[in-house]
Amino acid sequence: MNKVFSILAGTMSLMLMTACDKKKETVKPTTTVRVETAQLTDGEGVLQYPGRVVSNNEANLSFRVAGQLKRVFVGEGDKVKAGQLIAELDDTDYRIQLKATEAEYAQIKADAERVIALYKDGGTTASNYDKARYGLEQIEAKLQNHKNQLAYTKLYAPCSGFVQTRFFDNNETVGAGMPVVSLMGDGGLEVEISLPAAMYVKRDQLTGFECTFDMLPGETVPLQFISILPNANSNRLYTVRLRMPQQPGKVAAGMSTWVTARISGTGTNEVVVPATALLHEGGKTSVFLYNKEKQTVSKQNVEVVKLHTDGSAVISGGVAEGDEVVTSGVHHISDGEKVELLAPMSETNIGGLL
Repeated sequence: MNKVFSILAGTMSLMLMTACDKKKETVKPTTTVRVETAQLTDGEGVLQYPGRVVSNNEANLSFRVAGQLKRVFVGEGDKVKAGQLIAELDDTDYRIQLKATEAEYAQIKADAERVIALYKDGGTTASNYDKARYGLEQIEAKLQNHKNQLAYTKLYAPCSGFVQTRFFDNNETVGAGMPVVSLMGDGGLEVEISLPAAMYVKRDQLTGFECTFDMLPGETVPLQFISILPNANSNRLYTVRLRMPQQPGKVAAGMSTWVTARISGTGTNEVVVPATALLHEGGKTSVFLYNKEKQTVSKQNVEVVKLHTDGSAVISGGVAEGDEVVTSGVHHISDGEKVELLAPMSETNIGGLL
């Protein structure tokens, strides 16, 4: 009897231990996170955007009439001068057209001059005089149009510069307005940057611009605002054009640069947090706010106003100055979850090695 009782007791203990182990396995360990305090932006902020140097004379050159390319005289990288012949179309049809119109003009002009002379002598009516005069004006306009079309079969450079791209080869057919070559003028330089919608609505608060280049360490180049396009591009960004009045000799069109913009009156609804606090999911951006009393986190949707190269981000929407924001571990926690704070690093135990 005692032996049976011992076996039953052992079985019960084993079952209890197994149940406890299973229960332990289902308990999710508390996630450790790092938090930092959101800081209010200053009265005047500094923004940074990647930019591209462009020529203020950059343009795609095209014919104003259609036809077959007889010859393209330039290639990619060639230097051209203002007024230089770039390409020409086969003008056979346009010359024939002009000759026919010239013959028609000669006949109509002779008839019109005869009627006008008769009218002055009282030999015809005012109606005939008006018809002759209007007919002469029409054929003169037609003649001028056909002369222009013949002249348009030749394409000239509007400014000096370099051929950036050649789109067609000899003997290919091109339509009116189709780019034949892309020309980058060697005149003044400009810088283009793109602003998000959140900054486009505050464009009037931008007070100044300057840019820097990697190959010019320690040198800052001032920029002057030219314009901002009112329509967003395919990336929902707004293009800003900035003039470069002082052009360093090493800077050329096509180079990349970092543009610094100053903005006044940033407002109290924007705060600065580390960029690592941002969580991007489903086309939305959010951060986790830490509740010190409950030791839990709550998810808050925000709008990113701008990103800085120092790793910080300016955000707005539901986050105030002094709020503690999770900056490490945001991809491993969920809304309402209880978390554990990472112990602050000791100044005498750098790296936690002691």
